Amino acid sequence: MSEPIRALDRLLREMAPELQPGVYAYVSLPLQPSPPWSLAVATIREAEGWSLIVDEAEARARQWPIHARCAWISLRVHSDLHAVGLTAAVAQALAAAGIACNVVAGALHDHLFVPVEQAELALGILRGLGRQADS
Repeated sequence: MSEPIRALDRLLREMAPELQPGVYAYVSLPLQPSPPWSLAVATIREAEGWSLIVDEAEARARQWPIHARCAWISLRVHSDLHAVGLTAAVAQALAAAGIACNVVAGALHDHLFVPVEQAELALGILRGLGRQADS
């Protein structure tokens, strides 16, 4: 396993954004003792219930209410969980293009959920951000 990177310029240069296949949906479920963890890409417990990010087809098959349809972009750089500025730099670049972005940090990588219709544009912006960090 590689060492986590903390330096923002290196994080941006090496982030290597990768669009994951499929469409993902944000859904919310009531609190329950055994939520369907195995279906989720990510989960968070809120006061009102569980928020899950799941494959859209699974959400539709289970008739779960969909709050947002998203494309999933993974930043392949091994980002340090204490690095400062990566989320802000990515969010600022996408916001400048009018692209909403929900960031989920994993232990090794950051994952972005953007509107499906803007996935390719977001990917191009992120790649450009990485090239700018090279200069």
